[in-house]
Amino acid sequence: MVVDTALTELDRLHARIASRFARAEPRARVRTYVAGLAAGLERKNGWTLAEQAGEVSPDGMQRLLRKADWDVGGVRDDVRDHVVQHLGSADGVLIVDETGFLKKGLRSAGVQRQYSGTAGRIENSQIGTFLAYASARGHALIDRELYLPRSWTQDRDRCRAAGVPDDVEFATKTVQARQMIARALAADVPFAWVTADEVYGQDTELRLWLENQDVAHVLSCKSSQTIITAEATWRRAAELIAELPARAWRSYSTGAGAHGERISEWARVPIRVAWRAGRGHWLLARRSISSGELAYYLCYGPRGTSLAELARIAGSRWRIEECFQQAKNEAGLDQYQVRDYRAWYAHIPPQAGGAPSLSMLTLAWLSATRSQLAGAAEKGGAEPVVTT
Repeated sequence: MVVDTALTELDRLHARIASRFARAEPRARVRTYVAGLAAGLERKNGWTLAEQAGEVSPDGMQRLLRKADWDVGGVRDDVRDHVVQHLGSADGVLIVDETGFLKKGLRSAGVQRQYSGTAGRIENSQIGTFLAYASARGHALIDRELYLPRSWTQDRDRCRAAGVPDDVEFATKTVQARQMIARALAADVPFAWVTADEVYGQDTELRLWLENQDVAHVLSCKSSQTIITAEATWRRAAELIAELPARAWRSYSTGAGAHGERISEWARVPIRVAWRAGRGHWLLARRSISSGELAYYLCYGPRGTSLAELARIAGSRWRIEECFQQAKNEAGLDQYQVRDYRAWYAHIPPQAGGAPSLSMLTLAWLSATRSQLAGAAEKGGAEPVVTT
């Protein structure tokens, strides 16, 4: 039943995106490509995917990424809609984060020596900014943008050599996050909160934009973040939290981890002089039970939001890390051998005017299948495990 469910779901997803392909050959090939990404191959590249499909050369697979005529933005939207159909919930969470792709050479679009969280150090790499969707039913990636450093966007000849269109300008990771969240809003994706790490939380313009859209959020910030308090004074985050009494702290689990429940201590303090009707602002803190290490978050949301709910949202950010791990291990997210801009979007995530993410498509397929099997298991019908 597991294999049958997975293949049936793949057929449904393929039917959803079929109209985005102008010709029959790439339309058929995309199904083969996605099935190959999930086939458990040790390496996932043009040669191995071609061999898996019984082809004698990788030409067809490479043509699909680089030259085939298909609506990349449309496929991106189809992937997002498929995820929402299977995982969507009114209390869903959008999660923003970036991940690195280690690369050799200087010609791959966006590559340079830069900090990569994947490596934990400065390496020659590409950086992608991603948007994940998470609910009680599962999680998957739904959007992405390739980060192009200024060293690239200020060198148009280099950009053209890598296939970067002339109208693509420099955008910070926080601007890319705003673009992806705006697309989710325009598509009426059901969600209640946005969360992200301090790269995004320290950006005042992003926080103000989210408030202007009335998007509730829990964004990490530094201990040195200056905050206007309810008493109209400016204080550092660490100072405000240090003054809280012991009774302000509560222990909550934010889900099961590799070593058991993720239990931490949480506390909050109201901030800002004025709140808009029905909305509130808080500084949230998490304290490790084992080490006492503190983390801080700037929060905006419904006035009646509980401490437990803020802790749940802050703690949900691990789900995009799991998305990255699943996408790399199961869908070949980081095993691409392409240099040009369009092919990056084709193999990885979609963008307006670019190509759709076939590895994201694969992860969407597997996530939807897991959700279906988990639902069946609750009814005594199947084990929630995907094999292909």
